[in-house]
Amino acid sequence: MSGTAKLNAAIEARHGVRILLVDDDAVLRRDLGAALDARWPGVVCASDGQEAMRLVSDRDRAPFHVVLSAMFLSGVDGVAILRAARERESDTAVVLMASRDGVDSAVSAMSLGAYDVIAKPAAIDRIVLRVARAVEHGRLLDEVKGLRDQVSTWREDFIVANSASMRDIVETARSAAAVRATVLLTGETGTGKEVIAGLIHGHSPRASGPFVKVNCAALPETLLESELFGHERGAYTGADQRRIGLFERASEGTLLLDEIAETSPATQVKLLRVLQDQEFYRLGGTEPLRTHARIIAATNRDLRSALQDGSLREDFYYRINVIQLHLAPLRERREDIKLLAERYRERFARELGRPCTGFTGAAMDLMIGYPWPGNVRELRNAIERSVLLAQGTSIDSGDLHLASAGRPAHGREWQIDLPPDGLSLQTVERALVLAALRRTGFVQKDAAPLIGVSQRKLNYMIARMGIVHESWRRNREPN
Repeated sequence: MSGTAKLNAAIEARHGVRILLVDDDAVLRRDLGAALDARWPGVVCASDGQEAMRLVSDRDRAPFHVVLSAMFLSGVDGVAILRAARERESDTAVVLMASRDGVDSAVSAMSLGAYDVIAKPAAIDRIVLRVARAVEHGRLLDEVKGLRDQVSTWREDFIVANSASMRDIVETARSAAAVRATVLLTGETGTGKEVIAGLIHGHSPRASGPFVKVNCAALPETLLESELFGHERGAYTGADQRRIGLFERASEGTLLLDEIAETSPATQVKLLRVLQDQEFYRLGGTEPLRTHARIIAATNRDLRSALQDGSLREDFYYRINVIQLHLAPLRERREDIKLLAERYRERFARELGRPCTGFTGAAMDLMIGYPWPGNVRELRNAIERSVLLAQGTSIDSGDLHLASAGRPAHGREWQIDLPPDGLSLQTVERALVLAALRRTGFVQKDAAPLIGVSQRKLNYMIARMGIVHESWRRNREPN
């Protein structure tokens, strides 16, 4: 045995690979059992089908990773053993052995979930090799499950549900995950709509499929349609090759349409067709395509107002609003602030290698009393900044750098000190836009709600005022 093979054998033995060998040929059972046991100590052998059925069905025994069984046995055949083993544990790899005139029957068992079929007689080392492949297959399945669990845990790590409203949201989201109905997530920017969408996807039968996200407000109408539906070569100037759209990419998973209310009525008509019939056309295409993507829509806008002003079609609204989840702003669920802050502090202290072990009482009081206009996203950014800049091991109120001026207090009208020589509205407007951009790290999508406009309106104002920032794609220097 080579050094690599010895290492693999040691690893497999340490992880306790459980194998059941079933065959009524005593000589084969002895020789093959010894070869298997040399690599995976503790191989269990059964001489007939009844004994095998008892072993695979024994609830006091851990399920087998691999069952290697003869196809034809007295009393109970290999198919019955296959069904019993996989009913107990769906990931058990069942390998069937059959004489050459019975291979066709064994192959048909693969439709029932058999992992492999071996024609007898076969050399011992070749059978061991096929079993090794089944063991590796099981190991990969375990790794995928582990990674999926890690991803699911990470997604839910910052879904804090101390408040009654968030507990209701999480419970409803998990229930909605089991069905394919369209979910509409509403709430102010930064409240965690994308995280809840990830929770729904992660708990759905589509969790192994892609979770695809698109911000409908970030793209012009023509580019958005190309992104969603794809296009054929020559569909428009510059379309030099076919493009697969997001509805196709997400067909076995979930598609999150963020800022859905920013789409035009014309685009809404096309989306409505997909939602109703799961059918669409690529731009420039003539053949209908189908998608099986689960749709989640999200918006921070008041959809009733959008219905009244005509920017949102009524039929489209009722089609996306099958299951609605409204995420309350952080200021209305202050019970969540302390635990959110602690979890973000632990995360960023670990990631940034900083010795932050907690918050002072003054810092916690400030966070609980602060209105958090940017909601959880603002809290996250504030904690990351404070962990990075804090001088001591505890984060104090001054480390948080939370703005207190320029905000209405207790419902009173906001006041501004007018200079003696006056102030133009254009100057105030520019200062307000810049303040919102700085607060959100120059992310237009997050800044727009802070001054009560849509992202498209904000983009128009930015262009009109000539505001630029190095992080914006249109302002980057060409390579």
